Amino acid sequence: MMRSLYSGVSGLKNHQTRMDVIGNNISNVNTYGFKMERVTFQDLLSQTLSGAAAPQQNKGGVNPKQVGLGMLIASIDKIFTQGSLQTTGKETDLAISGDGLFVLRDGDKQFFTRAGTFNIDRDGMLVNPANGMKVQGYLARPQNDGTMDVTVSGQVEDLRLPIYGKDPAKRTQNVQFLCNLNSRSPILNQNPTVDQVRKDGWVARINVYDDLGNPQELSMRFWKTGNNAWVGEAQMANAQNIRLDVDSQSGQSQANSNGRIRLEFSPDGRLVSAGDDGTPDRINSGDLNVNLSFQMPNEPARRTIRLNLGQVGRVDQSITQYSSENTTKMSEQDGFPLGYMESFRIDDSGRITGIYSNGQNRLLGQVAMAVFTNPAGLNKVGENNFQVSNNSGEAQIGAAGVQGRGKINAGMLEMSNVDLSDSFTDMIVTQRGFQANSRTITTSDQMLQDLLSLKR
Repeated sequence: MMRSLYSGVSGLKNHQTRMDVIGNNISNVNTYGFKMERVTFQDLLSQTLSGAAAPQQNKGGVNPKQVGLGMLIASIDKIFTQGSLQTTGKETDLAISGDGLFVLRDGDKQFFTRAGTFNIDRDGMLVNPANGMKVQGYLARPQNDGTMDVTVSGQVEDLRLPIYGKDPAKRTQNVQFLCNLNSRSPILNQNPTVDQVRKDGWVARINVYDDLGNPQELSMRFWKTGNNAWVGEAQMANAQNIRLDVDSQSGQSQANSNGRIRLEFSPDGRLVSAGDDGTPDRINSGDLNVNLSFQMPNEPARRTIRLNLGQVGRVDQSITQYSSENTTKMSEQDGFPLGYMESFRIDDSGRITGIYSNGQNRLLGQVAMAVFTNPAGLNKVGENNFQVSNNSGEAQIGAAGVQGRGKINAGMLEMSNVDLSDSFTDMIVTQRGFQANSRTITTSDQMLQDLLSLKR
C-alpha cells in the first residue's frame, strides 16, 4: 500500500481534531472567563531511503533521502490572554484584570476559575451559584487595637458576608474639634449669660452615645475673656457633676471643680495651651486633650469622653483664632448606635467592606487569588474550572495586586477571549487542509486502481 494513503489519513484525523477545538472555542464565545485553545501540528517520523554522505576529496556531500509518514498533533495550548471586561453593576460579579484565578472549594477539592459569576447563598456564603462551590479568601478578625484586619499569610477559608447582621452600639470615647474662633469677638466676663454667649460667643454641638446607643447632645460654649484667651464650658442634658480636666504635664493632676477650661492662643492665631479653669493644671506642648467626665441618673459610674482640641502650634486639625467667622465644631466622635449591615463593596485588592445603617464601615474579609508558574498547564475540569496538573506548578495563593496577581474589578465580568475573526479564518484554513488531505487519499486510490488495471 502507498504511504501517502496513511499520510492523508493522519491529516484528516488531526485536522478534524483541530476543527473540534475551533468549534469548542466558537461555542464558548459568550462564556464568561473562557480561555480559547489552539492546535499546533508536527510531522510524523520520516522513513530514510538513504543516509547522508560526507564530502570526499573527489566529490561533494550527499543529503539524506527521507519520506515523511504523515503528521501529528504537537499540542493543544490554552491561551490565557486578557478578555474584555463587561459591566454588570452586580456587586458580587468579579473580574480579574491581569494574571490570576479565583479559588473555589468543593468539599476537600480545590478548583480555580476566571469566571467571577458569584452570588450569596442563604447562609451568607459567597458561592458560585451554578454549582455551589464556595469562594475562598481570608476572613477579617479583631486586632489588638480593636480594629478588624485580614492576615493573607494564613490558610484560605470560606467567605461569609453577614447581610443584615448586627453591629453593636459603641459608647463615645473621643471627640475631635476643628475650625476657628473669631478673634474679633468682644471680651466677656467670667460668667456671661446664655444670651451673651449666643450673641458674642460660640456654641458647638454634637450627639454622643452611651453603651446602649442612646444619643445625647453634648454642647461646648466658648467666649472670649481677654486678648488671645478663651473659656470653654461643657453642657449635657440630664448630666450631673460635669467636669473638664486636662492632664497635668507634671504628672500630678488636680481634680477640676467645674466644667470649664481655659484656652490660650498665640498672636498669630495658633492654639498654644489648654488648662483647667479651677486648678493650675495646664498643657502647652503636644496633643491638647481634655477629659470630660459626668454622671447620668441611674448610672453608678462616671462616664469619661476625651476631647481632642488639636496640637500646639498646628493650624490643621486644631482650633484656631483668626479674624474670621466662628466655625469651631466637634467634627467627629467615635460612638454610634446599633446598626445592621445593608450593603457591601469590594475594592481592587479584593477587600470586602460591610456598610451598616449606623454609618459604620467594617472590613469583613478579602477574596483570595492564585497564580501559577504555567497556567497553560492547568487541567480543564468543566464548569469554567481548572485544577492543578503535574506541569502547572503549585498554586501561589494570596491577595490581589501583589506578587504578580492582577486586580479585581467588582461589578464586572471577564468575557471570553475568543476572537471570531481569527476563529473563522482558522476554520477556513482547517477546512482546506482537511480537503487537501482527502484529495491525497482519492489520488492515491486512483493510482492503485491504475496499478491493478495493468494486468488486463
